[in-house]
Amino acid sequence: MPGPQLPFLEEGMARWPFGPPHAGIALDFTGPPPRLAELRARVRERWAGLPRLAGQLVRDERRPLSGWSRRHRWETPAAGHDPAGQVVGTDGPVTLQDAVRDWFHRPFPCGAPPWNLHLLKGPGDGEFTLLFRMHHSLLDGRSVTGLLRALLDGCGPLDAGAAAAGPGELRRTAAPGGQPGPLTAGLAVPLPRKGERRAAYAVLRLPPDLVRAAGRHPGATTNTVFLAAVSGVLRSCLLTASTSAPGAAPVWLSVPVDQRPADRGDFLGNAFCNVRLAAPVDRSAPTDRLAACAGLLTTVVRAPSRVEKLFEAAVTALPGPAQALARARLFAPAYAPAACTYVHLRETGRTLAGRPLRRITLVPMIPPDDTVTFALGGCARGHTLSVFTNSGAEDADLLAESFRHELALLAADRAP
Repeated sequence: MPGPQLPFLEEGMARWPFGPPHAGIALDFTGPPPRLAELRARVRERWAGLPRLAGQLVRDERRPLSGWSRRHRWETPAAGHDPAGQVVGTDGPVTLQDAVRDWFHRPFPCGAPPWNLHLLKGPGDGEFTLLFRMHHSLLDGRSVTGLLRALLDGCGPLDAGAAAAGPGELRRTAAPGGQPGPLTAGLAVPLPRKGERRAAYAVLRLPPDLVRAAGRHPGATTNTVFLAAVSGVLRSCLLTASTSAPGAAPVWLSVPVDQRPADRGDFLGNAFCNVRLAAPVDRSAPTDRLAACAGLLTTVVRAPSRVEKLFEAAVTALPGPAQALARARLFAPAYAPAACTYVHLRETGRTLAGRPLRRITLVPMIPPDDTVTFALGGCARGHTLSVFTNSGAEDADLLAESFRHELALLAADRAP
């Protein structure tokens, strides 16, 4: 039996026009790398019987028309799928940046589930990385952290029934107040555009004392500090370009919101929506930007409205025209010049077979042209910033350093 067609969000990512729609999360550990057989045995034990990990992404060829109408669907093989077969190793040391330049730009082969768990050896015997690489139509960040957490010491196998239960009718989403209309544009932010025009990825390990100091303001959270620092980076870009004054029009940040209600947290799949928040780029003081970000992302649990259901049905039925609209409007820099995503690995399990977890690093999809994605990964040991651009070869590094500067300003101006 053919599988169901992809919902509109996953179909949109399957048709991502800026490069392969790959994303990933990397966990860095201290200690000697496990043997590949040891890691495969743990994956087989902890991830057994999860239908989502067995699905193959195929294009619907039954309709004779062009790609305007053909849809993608998940097909699950009749025979049992062994997730351990998706675990691969490397012969020598490989950095995360090398992996991104290679694997994240290479499509997954047909006839296999579109994911792999890579065991990357570090430059020395005392460090290694687990990198989960996937087609983003498969899973969202909450799903991947759930999978990776299940591999850690003290955690048990994932419940296949809960993983397949679906997000339910009720959805967690952003409170409607202050949200722009679906086609409302704002101000595009000129990125540095330094170097050859191509996708660029940078990783910045944030000093823990700097993050702690920046978060000591009353009411501050890691998320509000993150949004305030990104707003400062965008304000600096506007001032440097001198094309538009900060505050002349809204600068929208695109932020994913996990839609799972509390009782559906183990669902594996995509259960998020992107909301837009106004970045306080018109405020000159870093602490004022931080105060403006407090409460900016308030969520509620509710059922989708009739209008939302009709919109989903319309764009799902017409993926080609919806993609053309997205390319012209929803992916334009004026719609959302920056995306911000924050993923924290909850503190259950901090070791893998006794090897301590050091950090978590996110690898988002290649962003739309002339936009930037800031991705913050956190665990008990600290936070790591990833920056992905599609404007200039040097832009990711420049914007990462600008973020560090904004974080230092917040830390230096901390409240007593």
